[in-house]
Amino acid sequence: MKPEHSDFASSAYLRAKSVWKGVPYRRRRLGSDSTEGEGRAPFGTGRDPRMLGDILAKAATDMGWSADLEQARVITEWAEFVGQPTSDHTEVVGVRDGVLLLQCDSTAWATELRRLRSEILTRLLREFPDSEIRDLRFLAPGAPSWRHGPRTVQGRGPRDTYG
Repeated sequence: MKPEHSDFASSAYLRAKSVWKGVPYRRRRLGSDSTEGEGRAPFGTGRDPRMLGDILAKAATDMGWSADLEQARVITEWAEFVGQPTSDHTEVVGVRDGVLLLQCDSTAWATELRRLRSEILTRLLREFPDSEIRDLRFLAPGAPSWRHGPRTVQGRGPRDTYG
C-alpha cells in the first residue's frame, strides 16, 4: 500500500518544525509597500556590510536557538564562573527542563554547594539571563557498584566477605 502524499507532507512538516524553532520568514513582494527600492539599489541604504556576530545573533534569535546557546555558554564557562577550587570538584552533567545538573566528587562538596545554591543561582541568573536555567541540582557520588562486566548473577550480592 502506497502512503498518501498528505502523510508524507505532514511528517516532513513535523520533522522540520522540530528542528527549526523560529518564526517563519516571509519575503516581501515587490511593490507591496512604500519601501520598494530600499536595500535593492546598488548604493542604496541597507546595503552596508554588517558584522558577522550581528548576523549570527539575529539568525540564532530567528531560529529560536538563543536559550540553547546561552546554556552551552554556561556549561563551557562553568570553571570561570565558580572558580578553580569549586570547578575541580564539580562537573556539569547537562541541563534538563531548566535545571542545571552538577556531579560533585564527594558528598561534602555536594552538601556545601547545596547550601550555597541560592547565591550561585542568583549570580547565574544575573550573568546569563537568557539561559532559562531556573534551578541547580548538585548530585552526590553514588555508592560503589559491585557489577563488573556485562553479565551478572541474580542474588543478594556480597555480604560478610571482609572477614
